[in-house]
Formats: sequence, structure tokens, C-alpha cells
Amino acid sequence: MRRLHSLLGSLRRKVLRPTARVAGDLLGLVPALIAGAGVFLIVAGLFYYLAPVAAEPIATPTSAPTESIAPYSLRPLLSTGPSVAPSAAGSPTAAIATRVKIPALGIDLPIVVNPNEEFPLCDVAEYIVLDKPLAYPGLPGATYLYAHARTNMFLPLLTQARTNDGAAMVGMWVEVYTADNQDHVYQISEVIRHVPADSTAFDRPLAAKTDQLWLQTSEGPLKSSTKLQVVAEPIGVLAASPADAHPTGKGDVCPDAPPCKTSTDTGCRRR
Repeated sequence: MRRLHSLLGSLRRKVLRPTARVAGDLLGLVPALIAGAGVFLIVAGLFYYLAPVAAEPIATPTSAPTESIAPYSLRPLLSTGPSVAPSAAGSPTAAIATRVKIPALGIDLPIVVNPNEEFPLCDVAEYIVLDKPLAYPGLPGATYLYAHARTNMFLPLLTQARTNDGAAMVGMWVEVYTADNQDHVYQISEVIRHVPADSTAFDRPLAAKTDQLWLQTSEGPLKSSTKLQVVAEPIGVLAASPADAHPTGKGDVCPDAPPCKTSTDTGCRRR
């Protein structure tokens, strides 16, 4: 029996210990292998993001994509061609914006023009109108949209802006559909907080010479409250279905809207 124990001990020393050393060496390689794989995935991701996308001269009507767009993801069939259809005379034609989406923030609103506005409508975004909309998507100038900082409206913009001055929003996609069945894709480039509630808020948008998108919401409950502005630059254009480009919502009078002062006022409560 003593001889058998001696033999087993010798086997453990000769076989198990070298095996343990080999296993330890293999386990030691695991972090390096994982790190190497991570570097490969990051590099592969950058090549995918930077890969050129074939341009289309003009988007043609097809079913619009319905999937959510995460920040920095690439859209299929992105067109860098003309973003508005040419008219019979050969010059671009203006098409008013009808819908705005920021998939990463869950924002999806119809866009309306609210003339003689006493108070902004709820459940929609609206054009800033200085006797006419500032500009149209795809044309030189700033398309300027605003909505309340409320649930199911532009509240996510205000919430995000309160953390690190909204840095997480930079790079997010914004989609603006137009009445000619196109989906203009923009990318957020700037977040501007605490803008005074006066005419100076429009200095930069009015001076824009290229296609830009400006979004605005209020930072407080009063008309005099400072504003939040979000600026986005054009990325390209997708075709959209008529159903996607023409949402049915036209906005609702907010429950806390003030009484109307005249018979032509809008966005207010009738007495």
C-alpha cells in the first residue's frame, strides 16, 4: 500500500503540475486575446462607419425605413445628391417640412404652421414663422422648428441638455420629412443653452447660408424663459412613403393654454 501511494505521488508531480502550468499559461493569454479582439472590432467598426456610400441623383419614392436609428449608425441607401426635386425650369422647388423624428430620443412629431399663434400647440412641432417659414429642408438657410418641453414633445432635448451641456446629443440623427415625400437626414452638431427669449435668438439662423436645421424648446414655464437651441447639419436624403411624409396629427390646444384674445387667435382656449 505504501508503494502504491508513492507511485501516485510521483504521477501527480510528473503529470498534474506541468498540466497546471500549461493551463495557467493559457489562462494568462485570455485577457490579451480579448483585448486584441476588441481592437479588431473597433477598427472594423470605424472602417464600416467611414466607408463611402453610393450617391443617388434624386431620391425615388419607396417604403420608408421604420427601424430605430442609434447614434452613429449608418442608414442604407443614403443619398448625397440633390435634396429637392428640380422644377420644370430646372431650379429646386421648396417643400415644407411635415414631420420630425429623433429616434435615439423617442421624438416623433408632425410639423405644422400655426398662424396668429397665441400659445404653441401641444403634440406637434411648429415652424418659426417670420411672415413665412425661415427656410425649407434642402435649400440654403435654416429650417427652424420648436415645440414645448413636455412629455411626447421636445422634453427629451431639455433633459439631455441638463447633463454635460447635452454632449450626448451631438452626433444623433434627426429626420425631417417633407411634403414632397422625402426624408432629410441631419446630424446634431451643437447644443446651445440659456438663449435669451428675444430677437437675438434668430441672429445665427437668419444668417445661415447653407442648409441647416434648428430645434428650439423652452428652459422654463414662462414666455420670457430662456430657450434651448439644437443645431444639426445635413447628411443626406432618403425617399419616403406618402403615409410617412404626411402624418395626420395637426396638434391640440394645450390644457393650460390661455384664453383667446381675438377670434383669429390660435393655440388658445375659446371662451
